[in-house]
Order: sequence, then C-alpha cells, then structure tokens
Amino acid sequence: MVVSTSELAVLVFVVLCLSIPTCCLSSQGIFDQHVALFVFGDSLFDPGNNYINTTTDFQANHWPYGQSYFNPPTGRFSDGRLIPDFIGEQYPKSYQLVFPSSFRHSLPYHNTMPLDAAEYAGLPLVPAYLEPGNNEFTHGANFASGGAGALIDSHAGFVVDLQTQLQYFGNLVNHYKQSLGDTKAQQLLSNAVYLFSCGANDYQKPVVNHHSIFHPYTHEQYVDMVIGNLTNVIQGIHEKGGRKYGFVTAPLIGCWPGIRMRQPGNTCSVETDDITRLHNQKLSRKLKKLEKEFEGFMYAKFDISTSINNRMKNPSKYGFKEGEIACCGSGPFRGIYSCGGIRGIKEYEVCENSSEYLFFDSFHPNEVASRQFAEIFWNGDSKITEPYNLKALFEGIPNDEL
Repeated sequence: MVVSTSELAVLVFVVLCLSIPTCCLSSQGIFDQHVALFVFGDSLFDPGNNYINTTTDFQANHWPYGQSYFNPPTGRFSDGRLIPDFIGEQYPKSYQLVFPSSFRHSLPYHNTMPLDAAEYAGLPLVPAYLEPGNNEFTHGANFASGGAGALIDSHAGFVVDLQTQLQYFGNLVNHYKQSLGDTKAQQLLSNAVYLFSCGANDYQKPVVNHHSIFHPYTHEQYVDMVIGNLTNVIQGIHEKGGRKYGFVTAPLIGCWPGIRMRQPGNTCSVETDDITRLHNQKLSRKLKKLEKEFEGFMYAKFDISTSINNRMKNPSKYGFKEGEIACCGSGPFRGIYSCGGIRGIKEYEVCENSSEYLFFDSFHPNEVASRQFAEIFWNGDSKITEPYNLKALFEGIPNDEL
C-alpha cells in the first residue's frame, strides 16, 4: 500500500492528537506545564546572533564552522551544536507549547530556521533572537552573542552585551503579553528556565589585547563589577517573572590554545586563571544570597571549568585524542584565531576529524564536548552541578505563585 506525504502527515497529526490528554490543554492551545528556554551570554551559547552589524572576528557563519551538523553554518562557534541545543533536546514532549497563529504573525518576521532532528523530544532548536527571518519563539529564544561579557566595555560595539540582551528579552516579554494576555504570559515566564554563560570575555579580552591586565582595578574590584552587572540582569529577569536559572561557571581559559600561543614560552596565563577562580567563588556566594533574597529563585550551577580541565589533562578518558591543540587555526597549538581564513589571516589548518579534538578552534570546544557538558548540566550530581541540576528545574512543579 502506497501512502502519500499528505496522508502520512494527517495520520501523524491524528495519532498525536489522540495521545494528548485534553485536560492538559488551555483555551488558547497552550500546555499548562510548558517550560520555555531563554539563553543569555557569549559564544559558548551563541547560535548565530552575530550575523548582524559586526566584524568577522565575532562571526562563525562560514566553513568549517558547523561542519559536523549544520549545512550551511549557522553562526555557532563550533563544528556543530552547542550546550543549549542539547539541553533543548531534553524537553519532555508533554511540555511542548503550541501558540495561536496570531502570536507568530504578530512578530516582525516568520520562522525560516531549520529544525533539529532532536533525538529526545523532536523539538526545534531554540532560535537566535536576531536571526533574520526568524521569530518563531514558541519554545523560548537565544540572545547570546559571541564575544559578549557582563561589562559593556568587553568588545563594545561589536557584540550584543548582556544588558542589551536583557532589553531584547523585555521586547519579547511584551509580545508574549500582547498575544497571550498577562496571566498566561506570566505563567510561561515563571515556568521557564534561563541559561547563562558569561564572564570569560571579561577576563580574556585584556590578555588578547595585550593590555596591562585589569588596570587600574584590583582583581577584587574588577570581579565585583562583573558580578554586579550579571546580578543586575538576573534581577531584571526576576522582575519580569523568571524564577529558574542555569549558570555555567566562567571557564579557566589560561591554558587554552588561544591564550597559550600569546604567552612567553607558550605557558599558561596564571593571572587570568586566578581572577577567573575569584569570579567563580564570588558567583557561588552571590547565587546563594539571591536564593534567600529573590522570591522563588532556584538555580543550577555547572562547574564547567573542572569538566574542561579534566578533558585537557586526560583526553582519552573522555573519548578525545587531543586536549590541548585546537582542530582549526594556525600557529602553536593552532591557537591563532584564523579558522576559516576570513579574520585577517588567510592561512589556517583544519584537522581531519574534529570529534577527536576537545577544542574546535582557539577558544571553543567541539560538539562532542558540548554534548558531554550538556549531559552533566542536565543530570549531574551535586559534586559538579549544584544545588540542583537542570533536569530538576525543568521537571519541577510549575511555579503557581503568580
């Protein structure tokens, strides 16, 4: 028996409808326990927001980026998917959100993003907020920008800083309220999870630019500024209804390929790692304080620094052949940021099998590593993900306070 494409589509639709308990649907077609994902931060999470109004130093929308999964490249600073992409795959199907078409068409563009063949739930990738032609934010949005930091001065004018990311989120909140009404919008925002990767660029930029590191501030003062700006953004989201947050610690980048090649004798940058450790200590203390001060505040903090360092020191234990040399770039450790040959230096090398290298380019882990990190973030125990893991936040009881 031959079944046409249209007949198959109808059959799938009918099966899905029969499998959905009608008690879970609201009058607006929304699953009551939908959990949206909103993403903020830097290139560790950026899905392609830097397509717009910047230089090639802050873009990754060219080959060989994306070579392991995307064709054409999307702007992710990796050979494939990133941590939020894998987190998105973990969504339970019962949390899927269906918006009325009026919401989709109330936004300035229509969605043209390719869908992810999500191995867990079959949901689309959480889209880049600034992707031209894409505003299908039914499952959340990704505001992260490669090169961004908590400080506005970190690559100012070339990236979307964290405060501006918050402003974009505010614009999206207004769309939700206009389309869903205040009550449903607040329910969505309260049940959502907010992911952050922020801080690395604030500590990396002075090293890369050969500035007198962190002058005129002491390490303590500099870190307090970074944590203060991050806290302001968290507070801004909390005021709009956000309650559940996921944070990756700032990675210790002092021994990464892009830093070592700049150091005398290709040694590690001890000062960079020292101030980053201070950042992570202060972040932990701040989050514990916010847990007491902010109503309903819950969080998962993933110690990505330890996970990366373990893989650098013992790559074979985690399925890699190389933990210190990047797959793509040039110079010592392939640490010169020339991957793709469009950042001022034409010459570069690219390895034969990027999955064997912990680092895809001078500053970014590959897709295999991102998958491993996402799994730890999702399921990790309290030794590395505390006080909750992301699974606990996504599968927790919805916040009904609002």
